[in-house]
Amino acid sequence: MSSLHRILYGLLLLASSMSFASEVTPPSSERRIAITIDDLPWVMNRNEPPDDLEVHYGRLLASLKQTGAPAIGFVNDGKLYEHETLRPERIDMLDKWLDAGFELGNHTAWHSDLHATGLRAFEQDILAGERHLRPLLAKRGLKPRWFRHPFLRTGRSQEDKNAITAFLALHGYRTAPVTINSSEWIYALAYRNAMANGNDPAKLARLRNEYMVYMLAKLDYYERRSNELLGYRVPQILMVHANELNADSLADLVTAIRGRGYRFVTLDEAVSDPAYLRPDGYLGELGTSWIHRWARAENRPETFFHGEPVTARWVKKLAGVEANAE
Repeated sequence: MSSLHRILYGLLLLASSMSFASEVTPPSSERRIAITIDDLPWVMNRNEPPDDLEVHYGRLLASLKQTGAPAIGFVNDGKLYEHETLRPERIDMLDKWLDAGFELGNHTAWHSDLHATGLRAFEQDILAGERHLRPLLAKRGLKPRWFRHPFLRTGRSQEDKNAITAFLALHGYRTAPVTINSSEWIYALAYRNAMANGNDPAKLARLRNEYMVYMLAKLDYYERRSNELLGYRVPQILMVHANELNADSLADLVTAIRGRGYRFVTLDEAVSDPAYLRPDGYLGELGTSWIHRWARAENRPETFFHGEPVTARWVKKLAGVEANAE
């Protein structure tokens, strides 16, 4: 990065932070949560989409609309193609998302891992990720505003973290945090495997129930960590994915979270809490919750991070993942 670019990035980052700071609202004791959904149009190998992809997607969208909750989805542009052919029906899936009143953000074209690709390639994948997103939004007088890091990997050095944040600001983006991080992907893989191997209603119902118990335990865990770290309940940001499990479970999950006293809000409202101005002190390999990142910045002891709910062994076995995967 040239000296001129460093200066420009720094100024853009400072301007972005100052603008956001002026919009920050005081902390509230109210329970609030935002829904974010990654990997639109669908979690899949783009060249081997699941059978009835559009039917599955229709169930997810209908389920989300049924909740009445706001949501933002993060798009992988590469999944709009099969081999090298753009699939119009996948573009239509994003149009339907926007027509339903939900927002879309950028998740790179190829779900790139910043730590594996390096900074320059990652920046190019961010720009490739808006190839169709930007025109879709422009038709509605909108621009892409939010970026979600694949794998929640945001840089292994402070220099890389600062550079990518400034690059995003240069192109009109802000990083979308996550506070409720989970192994939902394991439950989703188990669910997909169960559908492919007999589609047994009892097994699918058991998976949905176990998923619900697990996700509510995650919610409770991160609420406790928020209270311990901040002294109040930060507005939570839930990350899930576009998959068959959530097509069949999301409405029930939202109902259960509402039953815990939570109000569903936009991502903008969630990050207006002053906690989201705190430094992200995490430089590790793995993606993790922003609550844990803030705790790292304060050098909290390892005991602070203990007690996080784990995935049931039988679910891991059904998903075909290693016993120590989380």
